[in-house]
Amino acid sequence: MMDIFALLYPWLKAAHLIFVIFWMAGLFMLPRFFVYHQESAEGSEEAALWVEREQRLIKIILNPSMIIVWILGLYLAYEIGAFKDGWFHAKLLLVFLLTGYHGWMAGYARKLATGERKFSGKTLRLMNEVPGVATAAIVILVIVKPF
Repeated sequence: MMDIFALLYPWLKAAHLIFVIFWMAGLFMLPRFFVYHQESAEGSEEAALWVEREQRLIKIILNPSMIIVWILGLYLAYEIGAFKDGWFHAKLLLVFLLTGYHGWMAGYARKLATGERKFSGKTLRLMNEVPGVATAAIVILVIVKPF
């Protein structure tokens, strides 16, 4: 079994990173979509198009990517014994937080679809920075392994 894993490891790791990139791209795009959505007239055809775009982004890119990231990430971590390492615990916490952010963003998309516009464009633009900061911290944890 170890020989198979040794052969598959680089492919599984590559797939994990590819889907991390897809997930982060979606998390960067969604708040931007929200800004444009909120700038459109409520009840307009343009607002309806933004609802459709947001739902497609969530269902076609964000949700599947997040699920694949979790499955591959946990499998890879198990296989290399990362659960005992402090850097991995910190990474796991950040991934949990990103997953919560993802869920919150999907929830806000549902609210926007019903006409509820709770946040300003400025706030949504600031929210756009969350995945970037988290990703930078995760990359440092994985590459540097500071603890």
